[in-house]
Amino acid sequence: MKVFMAGPSDLHNAYAIVEEYCDEIDAAIRDDLTAFGKYFADDGAFWLAKVEEEIVGCIGMRPLPQVDQACEVKRLYVREHFRGKGIAEQLLKELHCYAKSRMYQWCYLDTKDDLRAAIKFYARHGYEHCDRYNDNPQATIFMRLKL
Repeated sequence: MKVFMAGPSDLHNAYAIVEEYCDEIDAAIRDDLTAFGKYFADDGAFWLAKVEEEIVGCIGMRPLPQVDQACEVKRLYVREHFRGKGIAEQLLKELHCYAKSRMYQWCYLDTKDDLRAAIKFYARHGYEHCDRYNDNPQATIFMRLKL
């Protein structure tokens, strides 16, 4: 397994796996390809996980300007067949290392209360519940981690 920071040439592969993620969680709000490109500019970042030549997971990070020295974790996803192999942990670890290198002090995220495995995963990695920080109408759970 290889985790790497995606570049502009990976945009279409990254967008494809995010669409798969959105389908799985029944996301009501989705970025189009142009809006998704924000992860490749403006201090955003996106990582992909590969097993052999197959993209099997992803995670994104973007600045959270409404909270001082904070970024937001977005779109953590690992294909079902590859879960339980440490891929999500590696993706999150890469994001945390990068966020620290960018001098962020906090990582925030939102999720839905029906994504119980995701909520438990984040809690195991030190994320704690916090107040709502955005206006995402589908999000019901808000969490943050002090880096």
